[in-house]
Amino acid sequence: MSMQLGATDRETRFAHLIEAIMNKNMLPEDRHEIAALLESMGWNDGRAQEAFGVADIFELAAEIWETIKRRVVTTAFAVNEQTGVAATTMQLVKSFLRGVIFALPMALSVISMLTLRFSLWSYQNLSVELATCIAIGTIASFIVVGGYTQAIARRGFFYISQSYYNMARKVTFQFIRFGYVTAGVCGLLLLVANVVFNLFPMAMFLYIILYFFFLTSIWLSVTVMYILRRELTFTGLIVIGIGIVYVLFQVAGWDIIFSQLVAILVVSVAGMGLVLYYFNQAEKKEEKGIAPKLTRLPIAVYAIMPYFIYGFLYFTFLFVDRVMAWSANESYMPYFIWFRGEYELGLDFALLSLMIPLGVCEVMVNKMMLEVEASYKRYWGFEAGLMNERFQQIYVRMLVIVTAVSAASAALIFYLMLIFDRMYLASRGEHLIASNTTMFVFVIGLLSYVILAIGLMNSVTLFAISQPELINKAIVRALLVNMVTGFLLSRWIGYEWAVFGVLAGSVVFTLLSYRSMRQVLGKLDYYLYVMS
Repeated sequence: MSMQLGATDRETRFAHLIEAIMNKNMLPEDRHEIAALLESMGWNDGRAQEAFGVADIFELAAEIWETIKRRVVTTAFAVNEQTGVAATTMQLVKSFLRGVIFALPMALSVISMLTLRFSLWSYQNLSVELATCIAIGTIASFIVVGGYTQAIARRGFFYISQSYYNMARKVTFQFIRFGYVTAGVCGLLLLVANVVFNLFPMAMFLYIILYFFFLTSIWLSVTVMYILRRELTFTGLIVIGIGIVYVLFQVAGWDIIFSQLVAILVVSVAGMGLVLYYFNQAEKKEEKGIAPKLTRLPIAVYAIMPYFIYGFLYFTFLFVDRVMAWSANESYMPYFIWFRGEYELGLDFALLSLMIPLGVCEVMVNKMMLEVEASYKRYWGFEAGLMNERFQQIYVRMLVIVTAVSAASAALIFYLMLIFDRMYLASRGEHLIASNTTMFVFVIGLLSYVILAIGLMNSVTLFAISQPELINKAIVRALLVNMVTGFLLSRWIGYEWAVFGVLAGSVVFTLLSYRSMRQVLGKLDYYLYVMS
């Protein structure tokens, strides 16, 4: 009886392994490619021997190869079944909501500022000194951990997609530890620079470091919740954090900075605790068996490095214009960076226009990748050219849709801001958009983000086809254009003209990523083979 159960257990594990192999490549070339796929999934000789009683990984690959060949011979070529309209619609709606919900915390923060005059980490009536501290801490936190958020998303989701939640937890917290260590090293370097060059008074520097570390913890936890599909949980944490600030600041009468730091600490600790809880719950449902071993760290770092670089470059691109604007030497500059609220307010309002396009991009890319997966069965090998042409046409439709949605979203946000401005004036006797500088930055920012949304669609698509290097080439050049344009115009004309750096960089990024998309789609069959 025990021998029979053992044989059945082996057959089940073997069938699951074949499915995992064929999900990566439905038609592997030979047993050697299967061996390579097994190694990429964490298999080695010891694990193969323990799980299936084979001598090494090559013997296991040969057994899988023979089974797949029998499947190919005995399975007729057929057009894949079409997904029902209701199921397809539901899947697309979920994709849209997933893209929108990711940007929801940002929207909640802006709404909180409009209604309560404070959010989890900002306050309308702060002194410029304190606003400068919070701004520097916030930007530094995004840039320092931006690469780690991409690494967590890529590597963690790799294991989650195979239902290896235990391994996903291990690799996720490995990168989280690296993120904290990097933040600590950067904080120490900032301290040394501040002591040597006397950049800020120590009281201001302390605020910078506190916001930097606490926000770093929040960004790391939100990334894990995203790959676990718990975006609404983090949105709820933001709401709770704002509620804590309200109680401590408005009800208890505490200092706003202390209230925010307490709230951020609670949110960051709660976020990490919930991440552990969700992983533990998922691991309880995980199929028991011989778990894969973590990929050796040097190999994992090499594989994830392009995505890490993109995360760093992307957040640097988003914030470098602010550094250019805030460091422009105007009539009063007590420190080398001096926060300018009129500039920040315009960009914050403009950033809301990305919410709907992000949701649409998620839908478009998911739909395209479903079509790519279906094309494995829909086209013969000699029809690769036809497949490439079809996806070029699909891409053109995606461009038209995302461009139209982005433009409509920008127009909607502009109209809503004008309405809110009138409401603000009626209720408080002051304008929401109180200066020409804010309106100038707001309009140019809207135009920039309309163009950037197209580039982001290209980047998500190229990530899905495992071509991060092409996106990195585009964003490096876009970042340089952003920096140079913003620096020169902010010095030659006025600090608010740094926003043209965002516009110029967005144009360059979108054009270069468009060229990369055309290159990939022209030889899509080749890139899909490389990806598999």
